[in-house]
Amino acid sequence: MKSLFRFLARRALARSDAALVKASGGVARTVAGRTLDARFQFIEAQARKRPEPAQMTPAIGRQGTDDLVFMFGGKPEPGVTWSAVTIPAPGRAIPARVYLPAARDPAQPALTYFHFGGGVVGSIETCHAFCTMLAVAMKAPVVSVEYRLAPEHRWPAGLDDALEAYLWTCANAAAYGAPAGRAAVGGDSMGGNFSAIICQDAIRRGAPQPVAQLLVYPATMLADDQPSMTLFADAFPLTRATMDWFMSQYLPPGVDVRDPRLSPACAPDLSGLAPALVVTAGFDPLNDQGRAYAEALRAAGATVKFRCEDSLAHGFTAFTGAIPAADAACRAIAADFAALVKDHR
Repeated sequence: MKSLFRFLARRALARSDAALVKASGGVARTVAGRTLDARFQFIEAQARKRPEPAQMTPAIGRQGTDDLVFMFGGKPEPGVTWSAVTIPAPGRAIPARVYLPAARDPAQPALTYFHFGGGVVGSIETCHAFCTMLAVAMKAPVVSVEYRLAPEHRWPAGLDDALEAYLWTCANAAAYGAPAGRAAVGGDSMGGNFSAIICQDAIRRGAPQPVAQLLVYPATMLADDQPSMTLFADAFPLTRATMDWFMSQYLPPGVDVRDPRLSPACAPDLSGLAPALVVTAGFDPLNDQGRAYAEALRAAGATVKFRCEDSLAHGFTAFTGAIPAADAACRAIAADFAALVKDHR
């Protein structure tokens, strides 16, 4: 039955932009001079029927994310193989998946990647197709991490797993044909949050600084009141209410949301951090904070490449099988990040 729904959804999305807009209320969704991709607008219109975040449980949220990826996610790139690994950590083992492209550049560092999901939902399946794109573009191994989720494991459990996985990638990269002792980091949304914090933690801990950081619509400031938080408060798939629900699951009682290990934009010093590719989505409450963090990194002396995918919404890395603009954006991100890593390896 799920396969039938996916077939019907993708068939519906194959219609012209005009037909999709007409089926979504008749007027193109335009906010602050940006026009939402017609396919995203159509999906958004259908999603208005979903349960309110206050009615969700973590199990419902996770199933909804899995269903979204199944419905709209892309296929893995040809020429990439992958295998499961277990990363040892104090008192636990962290599942992960290593992607290896057929064509490899032995001088290109590995990448440790963290999926989206507010620290509550998502898995290595969430970013499966995108990780294969990154592996092909970089010609290097990609390690995708199944970090612990809240509320079963509240902050900083997932972040600690991410840091352990990055250090493991540095230590084991040579076994996968990449240079030893170094790695890049990357992720989208909460995965971008983890990646930014790892770069800061590396300085605090005296660990190797990542070769580069890939921050795709990153969460960098939990106490955010910038305009995009209001302009796109009801955007699909990330609403302000959904963000509040995530944080109610993710944060332990009494935590200071301005802690730099929660909000990397609050760090007092951003100097010495890895070169960054920062990408935001136009229709996303996190748009302004991603842009602001890119500007702050640049002001602190980091090499930064920034762009906003104006017509796309938060989570577009999971829509590459159904939205051509999302697929094109992800391929461009992979190519740009591969070039950034090559320039700074």
